Amino acid sequence: MDALKAAGKPAGPTFAVAFGGGGARGLAHIHVIEALDELGIRPTAIAGSSIGAIMGAGMASGMTGRDIHHYALSILSRRAEIASRIWKARPNSIGEMVTGGLRITQFNIERILKAFLPDAVPDNFEELKIPLKVTGTDYFGRDLTVFDKGDLLSALAASAAIPALFRPVMRDDKLHIDGGIFNPVPFDLLTGLADIVIAIDVVGAPADTGRKQTTIDLMFGASQLMMQSIIAMKLQTQRPEILLRPPVSRFRVLDFMKIEAVLHETQSIKDELKRAVDEAVAARHQLASN
Repeated sequence: MDALKAAGKPAGPTFAVAFGGGGARGLAHIHVIEALDELGIRPTAIAGSSIGAIMGAGMASGMTGRDIHHYALSILSRRAEIASRIWKARPNSIGEMVTGGLRITQFNIERILKAFLPDAVPDNFEELKIPLKVTGTDYFGRDLTVFDKGDLLSALAASAAIPALFRPVMRDDKLHIDGGIFNPVPFDLLTGLADIVIAIDVVGAPADTGRKQTTIDLMFGASQLMMQSIIAMKLQTQRPEILLRPPVSRFRVLDFMKIEAVLHETQSIKDELKRAVDEAVAARHQLASN
């Protein structure tokens, strides 16, 4: 970080971070948060979609990358702990389970998040230590929703409500599904909020691993292709100063129990981010010197 020192702190550039959606692939965001901690960077603002919103909420709450790393490992690497928390997220009654019709595969994402989120994550946006923007998709309105005030849990649930897996979430009298549908990597929400915007894309793409593609694999793979096309279109008109893509394509959206493998295979993103930050700061310092 010689360039950052050369630019001077606290007179150096400000940073904002956009954490993308991608299910279990978003566990790679942990390395990004750890790298930012090691660089001494506290973002002026954070934006997140789906798992990126959840990770962003952890960071915005004041948790360090190490805190998030240890917390995630303590749960996701232990089958008994996962089973216990899922049991806590069960419906209170049969009536609740069949409200609106029996849902065999659609889980209540709000209950699941409540069972899994760390205590450090507050109830409301206003209690966060760093401003956070969370994306949702207004299903009937066919538009992007950006949550940044009020109840935090319902916003995170709406952003992470992957269709076919989780029930849509009612928020502000609107039905919401996965925020990544409209904005997979919400770097555009941070325009003007910092000198340097860092965007982390963990959407990935279908990978030929030699295994048979199930209907679920094809459904999620098609979703990946759609989201990558959205990102590509956005990049034609606007680019963040730093855009990084950890090697996550071989992992499935629900591979949360493979946390150790995900973290092992994506650990190079830490050094990649540090180099990118150094280069971005050096470029700004050079421009200021001219």
